[in-house]
Amino acid sequence: MASGGGARGITDGEQPLLKHHKEKHFTAGEVIRDIIIGVSDGLTVPFALAAGLSGANATSSIVLTAGIAEVAAGAISMGLGGYLAAKTEADHYMRELKREQEEIIAVPDTEAAEIAEILSEYGIEPHEYAPVVAALRKKPQAWLDFMMKFELGLEKPNPRRALQSAFTIAVAYIVGGLVPLSPYMFISSVQKAVVASITLTLMALLIFGYGKGYFTGDKPLRSAIQTALIGALASAAAFGMAKAVQ
Repeated sequence: MASGGGARGITDGEQPLLKHHKEKHFTAGEVIRDIIIGVSDGLTVPFALAAGLSGANATSSIVLTAGIAEVAAGAISMGLGGYLAAKTEADHYMRELKREQEEIIAVPDTEAAEIAEILSEYGIEPHEYAPVVAALRKKPQAWLDFMMKFELGLEKPNPRRALQSAFTIAVAYIVGGLVPLSPYMFISSVQKAVVASITLTLMALLIFGYGKGYFTGDKPLRSAIQTALIGALASAAAFGMAKAVQ
């Protein structure tokens, strides 16, 4: 029998199991994705710019000035991109929510048949899913939530997601961008500064790549090598083109 004071539909025997079992799933996927986008671009683009300018024999002050300008512009651009992407996703969810709500009212039998079809795809027999369909039809909000999640594959977005995404990506870009530029703040010789920048940035790329692999489920070591390799190729290409043009 269900407990009156517990969660709805949870029996007395199930409550202790749920109370003592804590699942350790990683749930900050969107934040990590934004950090990865911001830091990866922040490390790579200013790194390539600094290497290119160094290859053109620019002074450390010029490299630093151009680099800071690029980091500022890049952070604004990347943050705006993150905001628009999240806002578009939220707008799409609301349009589909309204459409699904109208369909539940206009063609309830068809929508109920879709519930049955979805459940049957999980190997549930008609006599097993029939009570579920009937129960959902009595609860319009639960019915709507079910259709959004299982028919359309859409999760309700956080209303603050757009601003959070913009801020996270922009800050991550700035943090990443300052790494390859920091040697130029303290070393006046551009030849020495570029060597320090390359060393520091490659170390940062390796650490960042390892962390990215760890949090995304990829092999950390492989992710670290791939990330560092991409950054190295970008900077080498920029340095080589600057030399060739010069």
